[in-house]
Amino acid sequence: MNDAAETTPPRRMQGADRRGAALSIHGVSRFAAQNVLLVGLIGLSIFFGFKSPQFWTLTNIRSIGLTSAVLAIVAVAEALLILSGYVDLSIGSVLGLGGVVAGLLTVNHHAAPVIAVGVALLVGAGIGAVNGWLCTYLGLSPLLVTLGALTAVRGATLLVTSLPVFGFGTAFDSLGVGTIAGIPVPVVIAAAIFAIGALYLGLTPGGRHVYAIGVNPEAAYLSGIQIKRLPFTLFVLCGAAAALGGVLFAARLDSAPPGTLGVGFELSVLTAVLLGGVAFEGGRGNMIGVLLGVLFLGVLQNGLTLLNVTDFWQQVANGVALVVAAGLSVLSTRASGALGGGRKNRTEVGSTPSLADNTFGSGAMDPASSVTTVGGATTNG
Repeated sequence: MNDAAETTPPRRMQGADRRGAALSIHGVSRFAAQNVLLVGLIGLSIFFGFKSPQFWTLTNIRSIGLTSAVLAIVAVAEALLILSGYVDLSIGSVLGLGGVVAGLLTVNHHAAPVIAVGVALLVGAGIGAVNGWLCTYLGLSPLLVTLGALTAVRGATLLVTSLPVFGFGTAFDSLGVGTIAGIPVPVVIAAAIFAIGALYLGLTPGGRHVYAIGVNPEAAYLSGIQIKRLPFTLFVLCGAAAALGGVLFAARLDSAPPGTLGVGFELSVLTAVLLGGVAFEGGRGNMIGVLLGVLFLGVLQNGLTLLNVTDFWQQVANGVALVVAAGLSVLSTRASGALGGGRKNRTEVGSTPSLADNTFGSGAMDPASSVTTVGGATTNG
């Protein structure tokens, strides 16, 4: 009897063990609920790894990086724009025009790559400036304006040339297939742009202003924030980023077909941004989520290609991903709120988000939190 008593754990220890196990399960469930996309990305990678031996090879990982790089470059700019409450749907056509312009300058006018790229960026920025002026200063609908630009720019590209442009030369092609320290050039460019976007959004007053305009433009205006100039600038950056993506695509393919380059690309960007948790109405989202959305689409497309899935079914998969993206953020917020005792995952208006809220977690903010008052005068922070 004494031996049995000595070997039997006290009830308090058993209760503590049960509570510890419950807390562990709760923690895992909460992590999964708050990181649906990350869990999905890991699961998708494991699935394709089992189905195809080539998936985890260095060559295939490099291919995923190259495929995702251009998407990441444009998605960073698009995410900033959507966070401010606007959207640009013309980026696919601007991407095509940027690639064609750079290619024509290189082939027909023998321009140096830096000049060809610079002119392409100026063309993309100019289109973004027109979109931004119409949407921000004239107050026209961003959906209608950029949809119109999507068609108009594609037509303008075909007016410039109706034939594919190819044979750019080694110097230009190195932008798409060259490497820096063994890393593909597009991946290096994408990483740099992502880092700049994440730091801007999380560490600068401008990033806080982007959130503020997306949450409540009227309150942001009363707080002294430039609610027109900042989104206008983001439209310009979005156009330039799309043109840069077109240059990288053309350099990688050594060809710029005006009728097909960039067609449907705007939907891929929008899917990646929404999958990453950026709210379509603006004011909530982060760059880490956008990166996960880009990688998810890159892995999905690559895995389906390795499994010899036809392009038609890949389009179906991308369409389903876009629909799922619309509900993932709501599902994640509700699940994490239920597991966390009703605590909201989104920072409420009236509180100042931390770096983790802005960069690594979703956050909305009070416009007044980025404004300081000096001697009774309101100044932008």
